[in-house]
Amino acid sequence: MNYPLDAAHIIKKRQKIKKELIGELANPLTKRIAIMGGSTTNELVSLIEIFLLHANIQPIFYQSEYAQYFEESIFDNPKLKEFKPDVIYIYTTSVNIKGFPRISDTSPMIEEKLRFETESYCRIWDSLEKEYQCPIIQNNFDYPINRPLGNLDCCLEIGKTNFLLNLNLFFAKASRERRNLFISDINYLSSFVGLREWFDKNLWYSYKYAISYTGLVHLAKNISIILKSIFGKSKKCLVLDLDNTCWGGVIGDDGIDNIQIGNETAVGQAHQALQKYIIELKERGVVLAVCSKNDDNMARTGFSHPDSVLKISDFASFKANWKPKHENLVDICNEIKILPDALVFIDDNPMERDLVSQHLEEVGVPDIGHDIANFVEFIDREGYFEPVQLSHDDMKRSEYYQGNSQRNNYQAEFSDYNEYLVSLQMESEIATFSPLYAERIAQLTNKTNQFNLTTKRFTLDEIKRMMSLNSEYICLYGKLRDKFGDNGLISVVIGRIEKQNELHLDLWLMSCRVIKRGMEFAMLDALMKLVANRNIDTVYGYYIESPNNTMVKNLYRDFGFTCIEKNDSASKWIFEGDYKNKNKIIKVHL
Repeated sequence: MNYPLDAAHIIKKRQKIKKELIGELANPLTKRIAIMGGSTTNELVSLIEIFLLHANIQPIFYQSEYAQYFEESIFDNPKLKEFKPDVIYIYTTSVNIKGFPRISDTSPMIEEKLRFETESYCRIWDSLEKEYQCPIIQNNFDYPINRPLGNLDCCLEIGKTNFLLNLNLFFAKASRERRNLFISDINYLSSFVGLREWFDKNLWYSYKYAISYTGLVHLAKNISIILKSIFGKSKKCLVLDLDNTCWGGVIGDDGIDNIQIGNETAVGQAHQALQKYIIELKERGVVLAVCSKNDDNMARTGFSHPDSVLKISDFASFKANWKPKHENLVDICNEIKILPDALVFIDDNPMERDLVSQHLEEVGVPDIGHDIANFVEFIDREGYFEPVQLSHDDMKRSEYYQGNSQRNNYQAEFSDYNEYLVSLQMESEIATFSPLYAERIAQLTNKTNQFNLTTKRFTLDEIKRMMSLNSEYICLYGKLRDKFGDNGLISVVIGRIEKQNELHLDLWLMSCRVIKRGMEFAMLDALMKLVANRNIDTVYGYYIESPNNTMVKNLYRDFGFTCIEKNDSASKWIFEGDYKNKNKIIKVHL
């Protein structure tokens, strides 16, 4: 199920694979996925299912009738309404183009055909967004395997390739403007697989499969990567071995002058290419760490090599010692405050990879082999760090986690934890939801798992809707900064008002990078001030257990709430009466 994909094996054994994966599920995330097909979708659905099961996601599918993607999206659809999709995937390809340009078409005629296609898809997106308010995944277009105009097909207005290129550019622009529209780039995917392998004429003529079996496996993998990202299951941190990974050779034996990095050798170029790719990941928000069996001082010298793209300052955590690597990975998690399931570990040594996989099953450990030239491809094709959006907070994430490492070192100077917190000089901005932060708020609700009382997920449209219903909700965000830097928007509270005097807390979450700094009490003080201003006299809190949120099991008890209902996996709490502020450390700007 991991790269490199054995498409023939997956197709042949998919029922057996499915059975095995179902038996391995542990507290899976259940999601309802509607597939609006422009061609036959049965095989695709079965393949998407096993890739999601492999990610511990239990999918429930709705399939449109054959090629009825437009009609079922535009017109009243009671079955789809009853299904209540979490995500809708529009599975169309170039075979669904209604009218390609003809040789005799004039420019206005071609523009009209292009307008017809774009307006048709806009109608689909508008209708689905309005009715279902959920993420929409849309294929762009693969190129046709035949080109009547040859190489001119991509240049002339009448060319099919040129026509599809313009449609793909329109789709890309639409996805930037519509925050719930996500593009599945089959234009790239078909190129990666190869057009001759991507499209099978016999499958199309006989069964109306718009993509070959091989292509369907790669597409299913790609869709599962996008879905995992939408559901908040992308990885956050790339952990690197050093010797024969970041550079060629062994720094302890060869010394800085003799490791291979740079343009002098083919191996050195490949290691430098890997470092360049890793820097690009860091620049868009992936956190970097080192886990190496090495002398610490010697290991650090490798990054002072003049041809090293990576520098010591790029890493949020640096573990070079002789401990087992799985233990160092746990230490990295504790230091930068993330869970092991957020890690991807890269190591050229198969024994080390195997040991980490055995001790920390949730860590992503690609079987990268020994050839450094292929390392980037293994990381890239697996889609570990797939983003569905890129926010300002995303691009600063590495900086945030590096700040946590600095705070940990600084904390060691204090014997009294409270004194340490005071010395951080923390300041917070707490306010009701703002359109400026709507995307970040929606992102947090879908990615935060540890400090999350109910793990309810909300789309951007749902966040905007709550913002417009001010009389029915109290919704707060919190930002935090200290002497080491700005942590960004890191906390969200959503309360639903009932009977005018009751507030039900549907969501309370906080980013793991600010845990144990008292921000939850600052948020509670701000919430209770608004509660008093609105003459609300009863506040209900809810805890719903998940695999990762047991750390907040007793949060409402710590807030001074009283438990009124409880079972093995959930509890309900109540607060009534006068409230006294609990935050004594953070300076709050309301």
